[in-house]
Amino acid sequence: MKTIAQIKALELNNNRPQSAIRTYMLLTGALLSGSLLLGCQTTPTAAAKSANNIPANNTAIVAKTTLAKALQKQRRQSFSYHSNLQINNDQQFANSEGTQLVATDDVDSYCVDTHDQAYADLIVQSEAVKKEVSDITFETQRSAIKQSYIDCNQAYEVWRDQQDYEDDSYEEAYQSDESVYSEDDEMTVVKPAQADSERVGKAGATIVETSRISATGSNNSAIADDNGNNSSNNEAAISSYYQQLFDSYDNKTSVLDVKKAKLLDAYLLEPLSINAQGVYQPLAGRFTMLGSVQYQSRNNISSINQPIYVDLKSGNIYLWADNFAMFNSELLDNKIGVKWQNKWLRLAIDDGTLPKGFGSAVIKAHFKALDRAYEQADVNQFDFIAPNSLLTFSPKLAKQQLTPMMQSPQIIRRTLSAADYKQLYADYINVFYDDIVQQYPELIAADSTVETDQLPLDVESANSQIFSSQAIVQKVLSLMKEAVNEKEDAAEAMLLTSPAPVQYLYGFDNKGQMQWYHERSQVSFATGTDDINKPQPTVDMLQHYLPLQSQDALFPNLPKTLQIPDASNSVDIRAYSKELAESYRKGNGTVMGKMLFNMISMYKMQAEASTSELEEEATEVVIET
Repeated sequence: MKTIAQIKALELNNNRPQSAIRTYMLLTGALLSGSLLLGCQTTPTAAAKSANNIPANNTAIVAKTTLAKALQKQRRQSFSYHSNLQINNDQQFANSEGTQLVATDDVDSYCVDTHDQAYADLIVQSEAVKKEVSDITFETQRSAIKQSYIDCNQAYEVWRDQQDYEDDSYEEAYQSDESVYSEDDEMTVVKPAQADSERVGKAGATIVETSRISATGSNNSAIADDNGNNSSNNEAAISSYYQQLFDSYDNKTSVLDVKKAKLLDAYLLEPLSINAQGVYQPLAGRFTMLGSVQYQSRNNISSINQPIYVDLKSGNIYLWADNFAMFNSELLDNKIGVKWQNKWLRLAIDDGTLPKGFGSAVIKAHFKALDRAYEQADVNQFDFIAPNSLLTFSPKLAKQQLTPMMQSPQIIRRTLSAADYKQLYADYINVFYDDIVQQYPELIAADSTVETDQLPLDVESANSQIFSSQAIVQKVLSLMKEAVNEKEDAAEAMLLTSPAPVQYLYGFDNKGQMQWYHERSQVSFATGTDDINKPQPTVDMLQHYLPLQSQDALFPNLPKTLQIPDASNSVDIRAYSKELAESYRKGNGTVMGKMLFNMISMYKMQAEASTSELEEEATEVVIET
């Protein structure tokens, strides 16, 4: 959760896709963390005088130009910020009433489940009036339920035959006869009529009158189409209602989906709170973030915080060690004790393997790519909106986000479709990649990956090659090159993961300074094209900007002596890794750690064996030639 909060806090004011941010964060770590926030804005918190202050010249081009100037103007100013993330699940169940909900996720059992549910409702109705469900009073309802099932089942059989026919047509390219194999590998011939007769009546058992309904359904081999004409079961026309229902069944919300959504909302999303706060000071080369996750319910109050300190001048990232000490003790270092208590973990961004001036070049390339992608954006993505229009959003904005947003007299909105979102990502990656490669061609001159057969047996040396700053940068550039060259598959993946538009809002005060930034998107749990049209949870993120107060502590939860990390209160990760490796070489460590420690050596031995075999084969070929 802290990683998500960190990434989102950095994304808010640079208006770039999440996937590009993730790739970019890997490239330079904390150096980029600061650079991303250079696109953020500082603002006073003056209250708005009007709730509908839209400028007279409220064209899309004015909105785009105004926003571009505001973003660029504040890149070098200091500020403090507070980010809040809300996950809204109302979209999955708020509109369930009055809409068609399917009984189950499986289309094959739709008719049976719908019948059973209807009959169960009738039983409840009969019990309310203290009568048996078989009473003549309910004869009309029973007949309607029965007939509804018969019609549904017959329509399903016709629809299923259509699917089987399509599948058979596809298989004809690979199979020229009508023969199929049974589970015992004995060849049999299944005729269409035989298959149809075996399929009828297999929809499943119902609660009441099973035999009567099944018998009626199996004996009725004709079905009426929309014009009232009867046809055989194999050639029957299916009504448009059932045709549309079964064709789009996988995209429909089921009763179970609604129930799960309500449980997720009640037991996770409502009690959960995700926040981040910190300062950004470009002249001091400092960026801080205190990420926090809280869970508060009636009998459970939990909280975890992770301080992060980025020193851009020295090129170091500092993480609070306490949160990692217990996991490290359990998994890797059972002798660590309390060495990491009240300590920072220091990780150098550049270990000396990167070209000189690379960090500065990355920041410049980042801003250049941002500006170029912004310039190429369609002007119709931008517009002005009235503050009171925030009240009409669906799903509704959380009160703690809506209150500060309503205080801004001027709001600019940017809306990106799934295609726009992908294009923004592609434009940014193209410009950034080309700029870096032109300046440092040596970073892509060789294969960016470190081959296993090139690694030494010594684990420490192998790690230094795999995890060096240069190796990581080369790997990230390789991934970016793949992104630049991606075609239809990547486009389809982007549309699958971002099916809904992404909306950005920027709130300004009367002086034209930005007060806050808001992003609305959807979390997609879709696993295929059948699921992308189902409602997904909505994520709202608000980042509020405040003037920097010198008296405010960087980390309110830490003592004064530990506010700023230094050599005396921090542990060097690289030095510690060398000590840990030496301990394992002496036979110490945990079971899990020994497995990880020996893994590289094992891969090395396997690679050497493969290399030896290839060399022998090459020698034999040369001799034969």
